[in-house]
Amino acid sequence: MSQRAGWFAWLIFMIGALYFVLPLFGTFVFSLQKVRGSIGFSAYTAAFANPDFLRTFLFSSLIAVLTIVASLALIVPTAFWVNLRMPRWRGVVEFITLLPFVIPAIVLVFGVIRTYGKPLTLFGIPLLPPLLNTELSTNIVLVAAYTVLSLPYMYRATDNGLRAMDVRTLAEAAQSLGASWVTVLMRVILPNLRTALLSGALLTFAIVIGEYTIAAFLARPMFGPYLQLQVRNRAYEAAALTIVAFALTWLAMGIIDLITRQRSTPLTGGR
Repeated sequence: MSQRAGWFAWLIFMIGALYFVLPLFGTFVFSLQKVRGSIGFSAYTAAFANPDFLRTFLFSSLIAVLTIVASLALIVPTAFWVNLRMPRWRGVVEFITLLPFVIPAIVLVFGVIRTYGKPLTLFGIPLLPPLLNTELSTNIVLVAAYTVLSLPYMYRATDNGLRAMDVRTLAEAAQSLGASWVTVLMRVILPNLRTALLSGALLTFAIVIGEYTIAAFLARPMFGPYLQLQVRNRAYEAAALTIVAFALTWLAMGIIDLITRQRSTPLTGGR
């Protein structure tokens, strides 16, 4: 029975792998056929020769890194405190973090434009000028919007990592040795969450790199709108950029994984 289950699991894995790999392979083959009757990398050469490619990808990567930092600063303390002190509120927090799944990005960006495209007032008293009137403030709003968009992925990854360890025992042991809450979070909890946080960061990075709606309506030079423009006008270059973006995303995540690895083995506590 166990052998049948093993073969069935491998069959499901192979079907999933083919479902994932075949479209990429087809896109790669299509990107090599720009010159009729021959196979070559002319589409990649043309794509790299466009200065907008590097400019938009680097800008999107910067926004993605800032989004990951903002998401970690928001989600990790929240998920840690919910698991440690407020387990009854887990359902409420999960519901809030899942709202970006049911609220379309177009609704989110229109709400952002309506709210921050005009001065913020309280009882008719102006508090802040429009946040969408400068590039810097617009970029801050863009990072905040992407942080909201990444909540389902980052929170689920963090929460799953916290459930895999005995948070209460680790926190109490560290506090008994005189550690503060900041020390507990930074030196005890975070090392155990390295894999979970890397998974959430990978998903967030991929979302920001390929997102179109928010970047287009906020008129920011992101890679998503640039890729969409290439799809409309240059199909082969768009296919090449898709493959390159996929490869660069995984390369960036591999570099992050190497940087975040530590020689010491983190403390764990099973329940």
